[in-house]
Amino acid sequence: MGKRFDCSDLEQRTEGLTEAAAAVRRGELVVLPTDTVYGIGADAFTAAAVTALLDAKGRGREMPPPVLVGTVRAATALVDDMGPYGQDLIDAFWPGPLTLVCKANRALSWDLGDTKGTVAVRMPLHPVALDLLKETGPMAVSSANRSGAPAATTAAEAEEQLGESIAVYLDGGKTTDNTPSTILDITTAVPRLLRRGAIPVEKLRGIIGYVATDD
Repeated sequence: MGKRFDCSDLEQRTEGLTEAAAAVRRGELVVLPTDTVYGIGADAFTAAAVTALLDAKGRGREMPPPVLVGTVRAATALVDDMGPYGQDLIDAFWPGPLTLVCKANRALSWDLGDTKGTVAVRMPLHPVALDLLKETGPMAVSSANRSGAPAATTAAEAEEQLGESIAVYLDGGKTTDNTPSTILDITTAVPRLLRRGAIPVEKLRGIIGYVATDD
């Protein structure tokens, strides 16, 4: 069974972050709290770890995981081009529940699945997640649940679904908002909404003007 650490206890939080970072470096999976729901995470640059993440969720390569970062600088290193809107969106909504789909840096050696040359990147607004990400660097992170099941809002719910496939569970208590992040594709001339989420379209339009939706 994976080790579980109560991050409301300072000693356990410190030990848990150390253990989780070590597990990620070994290519193992961890569960961490975010500002939306709990996530299952792996080193974004270890292909076998990303495959293990997809296997744990019961998901195929056609649904590549997003990448979470602990700093804006880490995000820009992953991206070939933020386009005319990327920096304004980051300034307005990061850290927070906005995932930006960008053209990936072609010089990077990684395999997240069938990405078609893009990467979905986000900086979460959660102290435990940010501390871990600053230690590990970019992580592939997807919601901590089996594909098709409800997203976990507690570490216990994540453990129920994912069990021994996870090396370390970081327990940050119940997440305050289980609304998923808003996903916006900025790889084209007109930004396109791919998923409605915690940040309303009206707020996005307030920053960048027109946003295409399927409505």
